[in-house]
Amino acid sequence: MAVNLTNADSALKSFYLDAVTEQLNKKANPFLAAIKHSTENVYGKEVRKFTTFGVNGGIGAGSEDGNLPKASGNLYSQMVVGLKNLYGTIEISDKAIRASENNSGAFVSLLNAEMEGLVKSSAFNFGRMLFGDGSGILGTVIGEIENGNIPVDDVSGIFEGMLVQFADPFGDIIEDIFARKVVAVDRKNKTFTVDVAVDSGDVCPETLVVIQGSSGYELTGLKAIFSNSKSIYGLERSKNPFLIPYTKEDVGEISENIIQTAIDDIENDAGSTINFIVCSFGVRRALQELFSKNRRSLDTMELAGGFKAMSYNGIPIVADRFCPEGTMYLLNTEDFTLHQLCDWQWMEGDDGKVLKQVPGKPVYTATLVKYADLLCSRPKGQGMLSGITEA
Repeated sequence: MAVNLTNADSALKSFYLDAVTEQLNKKANPFLAAIKHSTENVYGKEVRKFTTFGVNGGIGAGSEDGNLPKASGNLYSQMVVGLKNLYGTIEISDKAIRASENNSGAFVSLLNAEMEGLVKSSAFNFGRMLFGDGSGILGTVIGEIENGNIPVDDVSGIFEGMLVQFADPFGDIIEDIFARKVVAVDRKNKTFTVDVAVDSGDVCPETLVVIQGSSGYELTGLKAIFSNSKSIYGLERSKNPFLIPYTKEDVGEISENIIQTAIDDIENDAGSTINFIVCSFGVRRALQELFSKNRRSLDTMELAGGFKAMSYNGIPIVADRFCPEGTMYLLNTEDFTLHQLCDWQWMEGDDGKVLKQVPGKPVYTATLVKYADLLCSRPKGQGMLSGITEA
């Protein structure tokens, strides 16, 4: 069968969509695979979810012929968060399509390569957003640029090929500097370089590095839950104590007692059962070292999506590249939901086609889209240990 745009379009819809959806939802990140994905509580462009806190007051004890307890219902608050627009785009040149029009195997290989690249980059970006605060900030410049090397406080979310922009300390994009492509990252010295040099007068200490076009439009991730912001989900933290999670800073050397104390305190204060632990790679090494000194070993377990994890008292411990240095999150995944208008879909034109020519260019593109945001219904039931000495 000759290859053309029609059957290529059909393949993207009928075959690749389900495979890509499975990869992004279940195999992109172990934390993402562990939480619910739901279309409930989505109203228009927003997620609106009523959550209860405290206990029902209509309980009590009394005499055999005394009055019954007075009714007193649950305490409710409504959380509101806007749906974020998540995109992934593939690009195929007209030349590539014509070169393989009489070789279906070659065209399948071409599509496979494009889809693998899309899944890899989307999984990376999605995983990064899970640990962010929705701002799209990748790092903050902390020194002067030397020989094109831009020093930042964190390079965990910066990778070669990424397009970045720069913003002032208030988050406003510096419009005079167009998007730059990252060409090299020095993870040891925490610097990166871009394809077109930037002026040190424009990109100075405290300048923010953000991913192109994403400033303020990303998922409401873990950093937002554990931040010192005055509000989250449209509610003030000072008036809603259930929005304030457990935190312990400057932990230093990690120990079983520190971890268990945090787990116990969260259960006592919030009635939450921790069932998922995620930490940085250095913290995981520190844990392995701790148990090795005590001549003990951590069991391993398999998670949803085929991920492997260490186990602490039956709780999986997963290391993630985007988890901040010296940090461990103690989470109850039952409290998290990725609320979505729909699952991943191809953007279609008026003619129903997903492959569309870029105006004025011999190139066709197709774009995956998902409208969603992450919401934690009980922030108080989550914990964070920071300042842990890494190994």
